[in-house]
Amino acid sequence: MESDIGLEVLLQLNNEIFPMENGYWTKIEAKSVPSNQHIPHGIKYSLTLHSPNNARILGYDNAHAIKPKKKKYSAKRLTWDHKHKRKIVEPYEFESASQLLEDFWMDVDKILLEK
Repeated sequence: MESDIGLEVLLQLNNEIFPMENGYWTKIEAKSVPSNQHIPHGIKYSLTLHSPNNARILGYDNAHAIKPKKKKYSAKRLTWDHKHKRKIVEPYEFESASQLLEDFWMDVDKILLEK
């Protein structure tokens, strides 16, 4: 039940822009899509934090696959849910829409506290 509420909230935030401190701003995009092998949870999303000069400094999305790190004897699994932190891209383990929002806002708070 909780994840359904989180999903409703996430979908209602689609195309919302939130001004933050010191000229930073966030944008949330989210929509329901048919579930498939790349997006099994059926949500296409992009949550981003931008600097005052409009550079993206944080982003959670599933717009494209990320290449797995090369390991000698492991199977290659393309991950679509991921996080951009400046120029570093790493997999993100999508649990629920509620958790996605919580993780994003926690990272936004950390970054803004550093500034």
